Amino acid sequence: MAQDRHQQRQQRLKEQVDARIAAASETRGILMVFTGNGKGKTTAAFGTAARAVGHHKKVGVIQFIKGEWPNGERNLLEPHGVEFQVMATGFTWETQDRTADTRACLAVWQHAQRMLRDETLDLVVLDELTYMVSFDYLPLEEVLSALRQRPAQQSVIITGRGCHRDILALADTVSEMRPVKHAFDAGIQAQQGIDW
Repeated sequence: MAQDRHQQRQQRLKEQVDARIAAASETRGILMVFTGNGKGKTTAAFGTAARAVGHHKKVGVIQFIKGEWPNGERNLLEPHGVEFQVMATGFTWETQDRTADTRACLAVWQHAQRMLRDETLDLVVLDELTYMVSFDYLPLEEVLSALRQRPAQQSVIITGRGCHRDILALADTVSEMRPVKHAFDAGIQAQQGIDW
């Protein structure tokens, strides 16, 4: 009896899933945003990048607000043909130099624009882009225009807290990471290989 109920429930679920799959007929690249105050935005982006590389897709990565410290994701993915362009000034609250940060942001943005025009790239990761818009280092309309004009089959992932509402509106998929508990709040130091 329990087996019959389980089988009926699973059959209904299968029918619902099959119907949704059948209804999804469009094929194109998607814009994903991983935002929110919780940990895991960049981790989710690089998980997707690793998946794409595992399927022989071509990936490009732009990292805003990252320094020159060791980067595990880069160490793993670059030997597999993933191009990395890193702003390399570190966290803007460390430099506290708006002019230098803006200049560094605009320099790496040139690489992002090139990647967003590259029809051979299947996936572009714009890590921490949200801060560049909210700090007004990048003009929002320029970012939106580049995203809209990218090749039709190219997917893009944007990460960072406080994503601008216009980018959220343009996105196909938005995931918000919500903090529940974080080791750092308990005084535990960030660890290489776990946190970066």
